[in-house]
Amino acid sequence: MKIKSKKGISITKIYPFESKIKHELPLYTARISAGFPSPADDYLDKKLDLNEYLIKHPASTFFVRVDGDSMIDAGIHSGDILIVDRALEPTGNSIVIAVIDGDLTVKRIKKTNDKLFLLAENPNYPLIEIKPDMSFEVWGVVSYVIHKV
Repeated sequence: MKIKSKKGISITKIYPFESKIKHELPLYTARISAGFPSPADDYLDKKLDLNEYLIKHPASTFFVRVDGDSMIDAGIHSGDILIVDRALEPTGNSIVIAVIDGDLTVKRIKKTNDKLFLLAENPNYPLIEIKPDMSFEVWGVVSYVIHKV
């Protein structure tokens, strides 16, 4: 499924969160040096389950894959997967998944005086003012970005 948006970014897939398998990976307490290498075996602290670390509200969390470049200055690139939590209340600077007149988009939410705006994190895209005659809904707050380097 690809949901195309006129707002500079589209969502190509929506995935529900399913915690079927607990997959713990080693977590080292030592910081990794960007200079000279050092052995890390002595610093193994515990096992880390990424579900426990990244998913605070399993019943209200879903994933989306994005397509587009309107949020590149926020570190969201085409092909990235966003972890979205519907239980989080959007604050004045949250990045949200929003529906505007039937189009899904990823933008930063901003409230100024009595006006509500969605901001792209790319200067090539305009500010979107949410007006009373628009159909608008926040689907959830982006809590993490999974970006392949």
